[in-house]
Amino acid sequence: MTSHHDMAQAIVSAHQATLGLTPQVRTAPAFSSEAPVYRAAKQACLDLGFIEIDAECLAHAWQAMTLRTGHFGPADWPADPQDFGMRAWPRPDAFASCPKQLGLYAVLPDAAWVARMARAGVPTVQLRFKSGDAQAVEREVRAAVEAVKGTDALLFINDHWQAAIAAGAYGVHLGQEDLATADLPAIRAAGLRLGLSSHGYAEMLRADRLSPSYIAMGAVFPTTLKQMATAPQGTGRLAAYARLMRDYPLVAIGGIDGSKLPEVLASGVGSVAVVRALVAAAQPEAAVAKLKAEMQAWMTRQGTIQMP
Repeated sequence: MTSHHDMAQAIVSAHQATLGLTPQVRTAPAFSSEAPVYRAAKQACLDLGFIEIDAECLAHAWQAMTLRTGHFGPADWPADPQDFGMRAWPRPDAFASCPKQLGLYAVLPDAAWVARMARAGVPTVQLRFKSGDAQAVEREVRAAVEAVKGTDALLFINDHWQAAIAAGAYGVHLGQEDLATADLPAIRAAGLRLGLSSHGYAEMLRADRLSPSYIAMGAVFPTTLKQMATAPQGTGRLAAYARLMRDYPLVAIGGIDGSKLPEVLASGVGSVAVVRALVAAAQPEAAVAKLKAEMQAWMTRQGTIQMP
């Protein structure tokens, strides 16, 4: 009988090239089940560099997949929502929907930038305004909401959900750390869309339980803009995440510029978030036009639907 160590090695061999990262320093694996497939998958996912909580999610999903199919295949990476305990759609508690293809998604520091990029034709914009002054936040959020009027841009407000509700924004974007304090029923009742950040399987599953409007996944590549709790995930993992979360609009974020667009879009996401690629560009409007053209060219080559 094949040992779980041999099964683990077979999984690692099958996926190291596309999903493997350098593992963090760790102690011996902590197992919550004696099932051989679970133990093999947990060991393999840790060896592939997945953090503990993600390796645990994957191990249980691999066990469920094996029971469901009656077959253990080391090359068969789990990607069926039911194996992760995700609910079927439609869901009565889901937040308001947004387009499956959100296209180019600009994350911007203030309302002036929101106005500029909305007028330049960016289809989805996010105001990420950092301030501890509540009145300044309210002013900036109201200004951003006004700024997108008369354009086709969809505006999400980062963090400041109360101000977003009051100003009538299109949506709110929250990080995982905000879920404990934000009034999610109030956001849903106001009809605002909800986008949630995620950085791996455990956070994706936590986001899924809330049935948000879209899920952001990253960081795909190294970024200097934010201290990340997890290593850059790469496009191999991004593609695996996208297969599991295929029922959602998906936004890839983290260190993405024009040179990386094709491999990011090939993962299956319908939106690419950029920060420095626009706000640090010498000619931001020209950068918008170039990025949109590159995204559309890729979609045309694939014979898929048009990007906004």
